[in-house]
Amino acid sequence: MNISLSNSLRVLIVDDHTLFRRGLGSLLARDPRIVVVGDAADAGVAQRRALELQPDLILLDNHLPGVTGVESIAALLELAPRTRVVMLTVSEDAQDMAAALRAGAAGYLLKTMDGDQLIDAMVRAARGETVLAPEMTGKLVTAYLGAASVPAPLEQPLAAASPLDSLSAREREILRGIARGASNKEIARDLGIAEATVKIHVQGVLRKLQVSSRVQAAVVAVENGLN
Repeated sequence: MNISLSNSLRVLIVDDHTLFRRGLGSLLARDPRIVVVGDAADAGVAQRRALELQPDLILLDNHLPGVTGVESIAALLELAPRTRVVMLTVSEDAQDMAAALRAGAAGYLLKTMDGDQLIDAMVRAARGETVLAPEMTGKLVTAYLGAASVPAPLEQPLAAASPLDSLSAREREILRGIARGASNKEIARDLGIAEATVKIHVQGVLRKLQVSSRVQAAVVAVENGLN
């Protein structure tokens, strides 16, 4: 689901720490694009609130009493099928992240992120992107490559053309940013270009690499030695 930013982004916060829920709610409330419509301390309450409120986005901690956040994703999406679920946790474990994404999460973010980074990632998730904390992108790529690795053939008489050959120099710079987990805004700042220009280049990179997500593009980048 893509949320139009002409409307407020309606958010449900799920975390078992009351002070964290309140603090995060106050932080998000400062941004006029975001409305915190509710919160929950466990998976059961989260499911009831999701059904009742039908939020645009759920920020979900993994370490909940009883059923974990990852275990509750499928039920939340069934009750609120148009909702985007984004994990917000302290765990930097690649297996936790992979499990969350397999279960249908639209992102995996860390509680150590600063407020601007978090809000930017939430908005991008609402627009349909898969968002990952920068620290986690490399771990996901490594895990993906490890799972997908196969023995190399004994003979390789011809070197296959790299999928990166079709990219321009600027598109390679954009792909390097994607591979390190940078947002469009961060890439634009690093390269000194407009964020809208970065967005156009990202679309071109995905099209030329014949992939559908930034994570897949990052995998291609690492597989082909672009870092």
